[in-house]
Amino acid sequence: MKKIQSMDRSLKTLLLLVAAVLLVMAIVAPGSYYGVDNLRSMIFQFPEYGIIAYGMMLAMLSGGIDLSLVGIANLVGIVAAKIMLGMGGSGASIALGCAAGILVGAACGLFNGFMIGYLRVPAMLVTLCGLQLFGGLGLAITTGPALNGLPEKFIQIANGSVGSIPIVLFIFLAVVAAMAFLTKCTVFGSHVLFMGSNAEASRYSGISILKVTLLTYMVSGILGGVSGLVIASHFGSAKSDYGSSYTLLSLLIAVLGGIHPDGGRGSVLGVTLSILLLQLISNAFSILQADTTLKTFVYGWLLIGSLAFTILMEKRAARRKGVRPAVLDKR
Repeated sequence: MKKIQSMDRSLKTLLLLVAAVLLVMAIVAPGSYYGVDNLRSMIFQFPEYGIIAYGMMLAMLSGGIDLSLVGIANLVGIVAAKIMLGMGGSGASIALGCAAGILVGAACGLFNGFMIGYLRVPAMLVTLCGLQLFGGLGLAITTGPALNGLPEKFIQIANGSVGSIPIVLFIFLAVVAAMAFLTKCTVFGSHVLFMGSNAEASRYSGISILKVTLLTYMVSGILGGVSGLVIASHFGSAKSDYGSSYTLLSLLIAVLGGIHPDGGRGSVLGVTLSILLLQLISNAFSILQADTTLKTFVYGWLLIGSLAFTILMEKRAARRKGVRPAVLDKR
């Protein structure tokens, strides 16, 4: 019950922050902020890092973390681009490139999961090294310059619309629905949450920690791959250093969205609201032509504030129970 109340409190805080940003911008710049063009621009922007955030969310729910997602995303984009360009940019090349890219993302995730689940290397260390490893592989394939000249049909995935609705929004909503179903309606999802809450107890209950870890990071890698395809489509090219700020941003989204740093607690709804909030803030800074360093400063304080809020709420709940609060410790 305490966990549910804490989660509800986190969601209420996010809703209040979203409402506050909307209210302030309605007063300061109603015409430009609420214009149709600006709203469409926001919809085109958040899916690529939002999808990465769900990969980070899943890893953190399991009690781990995935800092390699941007490296996976860029590697997937590069592999897909190589296939498309090598096959002349036909419709078949787009399908094959996307499929191969997703498989590469899954393989990268399985590599992370094996190192974490079988060799017992800490998740932070494995995935931080993975960020460099996968980024290095992408750099080796491209030898530095971006791979340009991607097929127009592929570019339309992140830049085109069906009627007035951006195609990329449908992709994002499909990911949201899939993650909500996975975490709430499957045995795997319950095992991830149980493992994140208490790995030892889940092991004694008969849950295969290795299997759950492998699947967790495989799904995370697939989400990184989907994001990589969206990023490549958005830019019309693939390069090893796209989205370099998304690692910190996805971590901020997850923590701000109520994902507990120790795992086992959080929701897709919270992460979705967090994505919305940060996009609203980012767009507000753009409309107001504020310095980008100020946005980074605000994001940093949001991350610190979210962590502090989580710890304080946990200590408060522990005092009511008369027990010692758990110490945040990343596996």
